[in-house]
Amino acid sequence: MTALDVRAYADADEPAVVALWDACFAETRAWNQPRELIRRKVAVARDLFLVATLDRRIVGAVIAGWDGHRGWLYHLAVAPDVRRRGIGSRLVRAAEDLLQARGCPKVNLQIVAANREVVRFYERLGFAVEERVSMGKRLATPPGP
Repeated sequence: MTALDVRAYADADEPAVVALWDACFAETRAWNQPRELIRRKVAVARDLFLVATLDRRIVGAVIAGWDGHRGWLYHLAVAPDVRRRGIGSRLVRAAEDLLQARGCPKVNLQIVAANREVVRFYERLGFAVEERVSMGKRLATPPGP
């Protein structure tokens, strides 16, 4: 494998990240559309948005969040043709390093319960399933058609 680079997101990365997320996530909810996620993330904490590149091709991305209490990981994706090469693990470790440097004591994430393969991936990285109830409430009507 060519040298993998993990770095902060740059505006020029948007088309490649959108294509990656479109390929990896079957998302139909307006508030989770890639361009909208990117717009909101770069407005609040661009440095916690990472991409992984191989030969200048974006092959992975992850969003990290930090609210002063807990860290969060969102939308980790690796291009299907380069999976199982440690790219997802590198992105998670890089995001954890950024969160830890801010004093973050714990990182959380949410996974669709039926996605057992992703659960096992995170378990291999030291995450554990916790007995919690995940709840949500929309605060605004999402833009879009």
